[in-house]
Amino acid sequence: MPGVDEEENRGNNISIPPQIPLNIFDQLEQQLSRVDAPFLRFLKKNLSTIWLEESDSRLGMTRFECNHHELFRRRRLKVSPGPVTIGLNPILANDDTLFRHTLVHELLHAVGLLDHGTTHADLVKKMAPPPKLADSPVLQKMRSAVLENLPERQWICSKCGYSWERKRVSLPNRCPKCASKFTSQ
Repeated sequence: MPGVDEEENRGNNISIPPQIPLNIFDQLEQQLSRVDAPFLRFLKKNLSTIWLEESDSRLGMTRFECNHHELFRRRRLKVSPGPVTIGLNPILANDDTLFRHTLVHELLHAVGLLDHGTTHADLVKKMAPPPKLADSPVLQKMRSAVLENLPERQWICSKCGYSWERKRVSLPNRCPKCASKFTSQ
């Protein structure tokens, strides 16, 4: 989704804030009621976007200027939430699908779906499904970083002794050679 001007500003000092595609606001309006999203009608004039630091561990964040007590009061009264800032990690600039997925996730918080409940998860999946690992360079990079920091570099089957390179974070269910139930040594 990055524009032409943003191509020049990639790196550690990205100065142009990420742009929100206008069709996302239309989708939000179609999918949400005023009960579910009390801040939606105020969002266009109160929302700003920024790039987070590339070293930030979060892909995105939503920040309201008021404290949580005031935020829940404003949500209950269906009044303006005041200024809202969505920050996105610049590593998303090269991954359109993950950028959109993260943006929709944060926009749902900004419109008033504050919890990570079933409704929130279902709407994110419907409006901007997450990319598959094979299709996302950012997710692949994140997985590689996690794997590099794990102590085991390979798996070894305790039954047949077969060893294979670790390419996943979670423990495998079965040995790929003898198919016996895998238990780590």
